[in-house]
Amino acid sequence: MTNLVLYGFNHSTYVRTVRMLLAEKEADYEQVPLNVLKGEPHSPEHLERHPFGKVPVVEHDGLRILETGAIVRYLDAALPGSSFIPEDIKDRARMDMTINLVDAYGYANIIGTVAAYHLFPDLFGPVSDEDYQKGIENSKRVLTEIMAIRGDSDFIAGDERSLADFFLAPICYQVSPTPDAKKVFDVPGFDEWWQRIQALPSYQSTDPNRVEAELDS
Repeated sequence: MTNLVLYGFNHSTYVRTVRMLLAEKEADYEQVPLNVLKGEPHSPEHLERHPFGKVPVVEHDGLRILETGAIVRYLDAALPGSSFIPEDIKDRARMDMTINLVDAYGYANIIGTVAAYHLFPDLFGPVSDEDYQKGIENSKRVLTEIMAIRGDSDFIAGDERSLADFFLAPICYQVSPTPDAKKVFDVPGFDEWWQRIQALPSYQSTDPNRVEAELDS
């Protein structure tokens, strides 16, 4: 029986960030799905785990860990296998800048505005046309800055994948089927990175639609 439990459902971008790292680590874990769209993280049971009803939450060896940034840094150190935190101090700064950009601006615009406008307006509330257009502009601004941080590297924080890639990829996935994907992704350097990310086994195996299809088959 595994001593690692992940709380959260597969369509959550931050849950997928953790799942991509776990896939890279080839870790054995139990997942307890909590559907955000159905309000399940606000059940009394989960509020005891996370006082603000958020996912993911991880429990490992008697330790409960909240918030994705803390979770992935802990798991990167606690689990065997390669580290996805760069050793080089400048590459590590590139990783941290990207994660902070995703947390502060990327999620709110790419998911909370653009993707929400098309896919799940009930979760975030109605998005005005003005906010929608600003969301597209700000989404491109975020991706432009991250691709500038990446520069000529294969991945965001160097020539090896890092936590930064695991933070950005899931939010790009959610906007990719929308009519605005081409517009949002029209950023120098993005397409090369995106093609490389989509080829990763950890990205493919955590595709929430693929997982659901396998469960239904």
